[in-house]
Amino acid sequence: MRSSTFAAFVALLGLLSLATTLRAQNRIVVSKEHFTLYVISDGGDTLFAAPVCVGKHPGQKLLWGDCRTPEGTFAITSIHDSRYWTHDFGDGYGPRKGAYGPYFFRLSVPGNSTFGIHGTCFPEKVGTASSEGCVRLKNIDLIRLHPYVFVGMKVTILPSSANPACWR
Repeated sequence: MRSSTFAAFVALLGLLSLATTLRAQNRIVVSKEHFTLYVISDGGDTLFAAPVCVGKHPGQKLLWGDCRTPEGTFAITSIHDSRYWTHDFGDGYGPRKGAYGPYFFRLSVPGNSTFGIHGTCFPEKVGTASSEGCVRLKNIDLIRLHPYVFVGMKVTILPSSANPACWR
């Protein structure tokens, strides 16, 4: 009995290891030009796609507060429950609870520890360039994205061809 339990345990560990290996090959690609976030498998298959909101100013992020979405490849460094986080958008309404939606996926952007992918309290702005720089999804899409996301996952944010300077 003990050896069969041990064998089942070893088999389970093997399956978990395989699942982790397969999952680790997935990556996120954000197209600023098309306002779309994709989860792409190692084989190039699209596993998930959803519209996003990106920074209200075009081009590469240069300074904190410039309202640009950074371009390049980054890693997810942490996953947060952000349901109760607040943010003041400076619109006269004060801090809004739930401004970041249910999750905040923090990215390893050099010089900016506050950048991430998250939900929004402004779903009508998804599909536009109107964020302070982060990538925002509708909360329902963020909930659908969450199972694909893991710490260490690579995220590539592509520049918009509307700004040729981004390609340099």
